[in-house]
Parts: sequence; C-alpha cells; structure tokens
Amino acid sequence: MTTLVLGHKSPDTDSTGSPILWAWYLNDVKGQTAEAVLLGEPNTEAAFLLAKWDLPKPRIISDLDANQPCVIVDTNNPAELPAGVNDADVQAIIDHHKLVGGLETKGPIEITIRPLACTATIMIDLMGDDAAQMPDWAKGTALTCILSDTLAFRSPTTTPHDKAVAEQLASDLGIDIPAYAAEMFAAKSDVSAFSDAELLRMDSKEYEVAGTKFRVSVLETTAPDTVLSRKASLMAAMPSVASEDGVEQVLLFVVDILNEEATLLVPNDLVKTVAEKSFGATVSGDAVVLPGIMSRKKQIIPSLAL
Repeated sequence: MTTLVLGHKSPDTDSTGSPILWAWYLNDVKGQTAEAVLLGEPNTEAAFLLAKWDLPKPRIISDLDANQPCVIVDTNNPAELPAGVNDADVQAIIDHHKLVGGLETKGPIEITIRPLACTATIMIDLMGDDAAQMPDWAKGTALTCILSDTLAFRSPTTTPHDKAVAEQLASDLGIDIPAYAAEMFAAKSDVSAFSDAELLRMDSKEYEVAGTKFRVSVLETTAPDTVLSRKASLMAAMPSVASEDGVEQVLLFVVDILNEEATLLVPNDLVKTVAEKSFGATVSGDAVVLPGIMSRKKQIIPSLAL
C-alpha cells in the first residue's frame, strides 16, 4: 500500500517541499512506494518552488482513510492534520516544532523532532550518506525550504547547521543565495490573487491561550504596504473566518522581511490586550509595529498571553 507523506494544512514552502523530498527518499533510496500529498493549495512561494524546479503539484487530500500508511512532516499538531489522522497508520513523524500531543498511532513509530529551523534540514541529516544521491531538483527543493523557513538566515530560528546545509546545497547547484532568496520572496509577496479570507488562512496555525482559541496568521513579505493597504478589508473578514474555523479571533502578523519587524492588525480590544500583554506594545490605533518580531514559532507563539 502506498505511504502518503503529508505536512500541515495551509501548506507553506516547507510543508510542500518536505513531503516531496521524503517521498523521493522512500521511493528511490529505500525502495518503498510513497506519494507526497498536500492538505490544501500551496502558497505563492511554494507554487514558485514547484515551478522553479519543474515539479508537479502533489495531489490535494482532505482526509485520511482508516489504516492509511502515512508519514507526517513539518507538524505534530492534530489541529493541523486531517480529522481521521488517529485512525490512519502513522508510521513516522519528522518535525521541528514543539511537541503538542494528541496523536495516536497503531504501534511504536519513528519520531524525529529537532530544534532546527526547517524540516528539510532534518531530512538531509536522516538520509546520511544517501543524501549524496539527491538529484538537482531535490537539492533545490531542500534549499528553497531552508531559505523560506529561515527567511534567508534572518529569522531567529536559524541555526548554524541550517545555514551550513543550505550553503552546501547552493554550492552544489551553483546558486547565489541572496539572488535566489530575492526571487522566492518576490513570489511570496505577490498576494494580489488571493481574497482576504484566503490571506488570513494562507500561513496560519490554531493556538489556544488561556482558554481562548486563535488562528495565528503570518504573512511574510518584502512589500508590507501591499498587504497593509488591505488592512480594513482584512479586519472586516476576520469575524467570519474565525466563526467558520471555530476560533475566537484571527491574529494577523505582517512580517517585513527586509526591515525585520512585524505589524499586528488590531481590530478590537481582545487583540489590543494580546499586543500589550504578549509584546509589551503600546497600541493607539488599528495596527502596531513590533520591532524584531520575525518568527511565529520562536517569538510569537511562545509570547502569546491574555
């Protein structure tokens, strides 16, 4: 039976590229039968990855059948996975996020969760000497994932090991990292084709603070004004998105990659309280700039308070 390799809902570059990379490893190196799948449409940067390296877009699924063999990558959070995940046959987890809990498996499995910036970095480590067999498209996929998750080494999640792996991949491919990252971020920043609701869900995770459920959305961009020009309509769309998704409030952080800061939209008193108690911010309008805030995983989620 084919093993499905999947990341989280609202797939970003790492959750698109890492399933493709691991499915290649299982198929071509380990001699298994595996298929990369997605839990939604890839974001614009992930779509750039597929086009740049001439990769077919993986099949999109909405649930997992009972006893379906699968490998979960780039998440271990049941809220980010199909409803039927605990009835599937989860065989491995490869991730770089904190352990959430709630997943059940049919038996003992391989779990690798490491404090690195990117799942693709972990996968290359797990491949060991077999990583030398990666074709150029696989190296390009891994490089794109690492540069995305580290914001080209600007993010505080970046480790020396992530940087070293990325630099070796770039060297193998003859790629100039700053120029390639600029291409990636230009693609990430082009959100003109997306509705407000789609933007609020594009790169988001559900998180609970003191009994209040939030959808924590991050839009990383080199053109923050393009997103912030839609501030009013984005805030107007938040109540319906929150209601449909079963959360109390959407938190939208617009991360300015080049200036290394985030702008949090503040539509109401609840978000104002979050801004003040989480980041010590002084809020006087419908948005607040948070200097130095770049990473949801390392800076936003751990700080959230009410």
